[in-house]
Amino acid sequence: MGRKIAIMGAGAVGGYAGAHMVQAGEDVTFIDPWPEHVAHMQKHGLRVTHARDVAEFSVHVRALHITDAQQLAREKPVDIAFVCTKSYDTAWATTLIAQYLAPDGFVVSLQNCMNEEIVARVVGWGKTLGCIASSITVNLPEPGHVHRGAGKGGAAHTVFRAGEVHGRITERASEICRLVGYADSATVTPNLWGERWSKLVANVMGNGLSACTGLSGGEMLESEPIRRFSTRLGSEAIRVGQAHGYQLEEILHLAPETIARAGEGDEDAMRACDAQRFADGKRISSGQRPSMGQDMQKGRRTEIDFMNGLVVREGAKVGISCRANAVLTDLVTRVERGELSADPRHITELRLN
Repeated sequence: MGRKIAIMGAGAVGGYAGAHMVQAGEDVTFIDPWPEHVAHMQKHGLRVTHARDVAEFSVHVRALHITDAQQLAREKPVDIAFVCTKSYDTAWATTLIAQYLAPDGFVVSLQNCMNEEIVARVVGWGKTLGCIASSITVNLPEPGHVHRGAGKGGAAHTVFRAGEVHGRITERASEICRLVGYADSATVTPNLWGERWSKLVANVMGNGLSACTGLSGGEMLESEPIRRFSTRLGSEAIRVGQAHGYQLEEILHLAPETIARAGEGDEDAMRACDAQRFADGKRISSGQRPSMGQDMQKGRRTEIDFMNGLVVREGAKVGISCRANAVLTDLVTRVERGELSADPRHITELRLN
């Protein structure tokens, strides 16, 4: 207790983790660019609901619009800043909060994608940490309301993995683990980069597909051609991660090699993937959309270039062609621009060599 915490981006993940910190008595300030969301939090607080097994709660919070963040100059410096924005907003969000950091303060990327390097360009590697939120399935359906499309992971699945970029277990990594642990199960990892790429693979397999098809996670799971394409996306990403030397962790409760082989046509691996994904699907609301599907619904910019597009670019560096990821990146970009409408046929009628 006693540390001053700032959360840059009070959306689904930032709002969910931060609300639990506030509930536990931590000193948290939320900073967000959505005026209606900030106004609702200021007047009514932040409400958190779950699809199952967890009672809803509301907390009174301190929320500032980004234009009011200058108030922090007159206050005690920020000890820990969580950046929880979309990946394309990482640089400006880090730059904004950096000027209010305490001398020993630091920034934690609690985001999708591989953004620690962007954070480090602003505050330096010595002030940069990462935290992965694995299979958290949260959204922001309306101002002031965070909803999780499942129950909590608890002992069955470790949701938060906090770590230093150099892999050593430190006091500040343990402090991050303690803070996010209010929300769900958490651990300190010595393998931040492997955890990051593993989470990227999971995102690569569902986010863009939801964005270009308009389907929820449950609807995509029921479609065999979409399920097969999802596995191919993950397989390509896993092979790229392996080529880069990342120590990959379990992905969607499957060994990475199982997903990789399934995407390459191994029938036994395909059956194992299907069995696990259907089992996992029973624990999540069938209407839950991955974050990029939510963004497309809301008319927001997607993170496709930071997910599937990144896989394509990193694959090129090691001589691996990622055809499926390249095609999906193009499809999502075209839907986002209004050149195409979201439609499952983009995938179900797709033929790739």
